[in-house]
Amino acid sequence: MAQEKALIALERIAGDEAWRSAFIRELIAFEDAIDAPGVDVREEITGPLVDALFDGDQVIRKTLSTGVTFEFLYRSKIARDFVMSTPEAPDHAWEPQTSRILVNLAKHAKQVVVGGAYFGDHAVLIAREIAPRGGVVHAFEPNNQQRAMLARNAELNGLTNIRPRPEGLWSDSSTNLKLVGYDSFASVEVAEAGAEDGFKTVTIADYLKAQGVDKLDLIVVDIEGAELGALKGAEPFLAMPAGQAPDILFEVHRHYVDWSNGLEATEIARLLTGHGYHLFALRDFNSNYDLSGKPIELIPADAIHLEGPPHGFNMVAVKDPKVFETSEYKIVRDVSPKLLRHKDPKLHHPVGGL
Repeated sequence: MAQEKALIALERIAGDEAWRSAFIRELIAFEDAIDAPGVDVREEITGPLVDALFDGDQVIRKTLSTGVTFEFLYRSKIARDFVMSTPEAPDHAWEPQTSRILVNLAKHAKQVVVGGAYFGDHAVLIAREIAPRGGVVHAFEPNNQQRAMLARNAELNGLTNIRPRPEGLWSDSSTNLKLVGYDSFASVEVAEAGAEDGFKTVTIADYLKAQGVDKLDLIVVDIEGAELGALKGAEPFLAMPAGQAPDILFEVHRHYVDWSNGLEATEIARLLTGHGYHLFALRDFNSNYDLSGKPIELIPADAIHLEGPPHGFNMVAVKDPKVFETSEYKIVRDVSPKLLRHKDPKLHHPVGGL
């Protein structure tokens, strides 16, 4: 009976936008007020309560402090943590330091490829940065509904330089794939030709050749294990010298990458270092978290704390590491790239503190 009453109460709160907003603010205040070392309060307590206020087909609109507006479906941790942002108008939608470094790397870019563009949480920020120079973001998102949200967000922000694409980035342009899993957690597997939920693959090199693009400035790939294949499909660009080769941001995850012998020994790291890239792990929250004013912390590939349960994080590959010799960046060693509020501060908080 008590559980039924609790569900009815949550339904009433969900049905009134003002009540819902006030309830979410109180939950965020609760997170800040309690001391629970080792407990992920967001994932175990407050997050599920907020999830109960929304359904997966609900479109939410939220505006950043920069004026960028996003519409998105409430279908993922990305959506939930964006809804629960502090401040209410944050400077990013997802992953604060990833968002910042991508805008930085885009400052001199014109041609950008984004694999796993989702609803545009990063692609829109990049497109906004490169638009004055006539830059183009080639945004690959096989999920039809999220690709539609990407196009909608381009429209909302007056951006005409995003090219939404349905293909999957891969090491060849002749494979059929399908998404397996739900929304942002979906990975890819090979599908039969003509499968109803399938999609074609394309290499970055083949796609850009067809577009008449011979110089690529930035690659961003977060495609749940397909990163290696996508980068293999871009090798003609990776082989270019410093100053001409693209900068790269990509995700690695223990489910897809065997780093038991060290990250430098992985195939994806060897591919990139073989082409002259320097690799760094990017320390970031897999969330929406206010890190404004904090330097972007980077860990050299040979000094990353990798222990812990299966997890993933973003890495940056550049041919000229001097680009990080500014006050906006800090090179750190022997810490985890996973920033986690509830874990050991020495390993999982920014070096300067939260």
